[in-house]
Amino acid sequence: MLLISCPYCGPRDETEFHYGGQAHVAYPADPHALSDKEWAEFLFYRDNDRGAYAERWSHSLGCRKWFNAIRDTVTYDFKAIYPMGEARPTTADPATKQPATAEPTPAQPAPTPAEGEGAR
Repeated sequence: MLLISCPYCGPRDETEFHYGGQAHVAYPADPHALSDKEWAEFLFYRDNDRGAYAERWSHSLGCRKWFNAIRDTVTYDFKAIYPMGEARPTTADPATKQPATAEPTPAQPAPTPAEGEGAR
């Protein structure tokens, strides 16, 4: 189960949300001036980057509000969630085209059996 944290309602199950595509896609200033090819590219062609990616989400079974999120497309981890209209956070900027990585955790040594335990 994936929990998504709505900026208005708090953490909820993923089944309450609908994906809305890539975030921060600017609408053409004069769409009537676009060729059919340019219009099709605006409508259907989106980035498909590996790593941190800005997305739009709707809390369709909750408050019904839209919000943006930065999600790692490799691990499905949400790195940032922010309301529509706010600037994209710089901490997980998808423009870098680098995978989002967590801080490495130090390797833990394997536990050793206590005296008197172990292989028999």
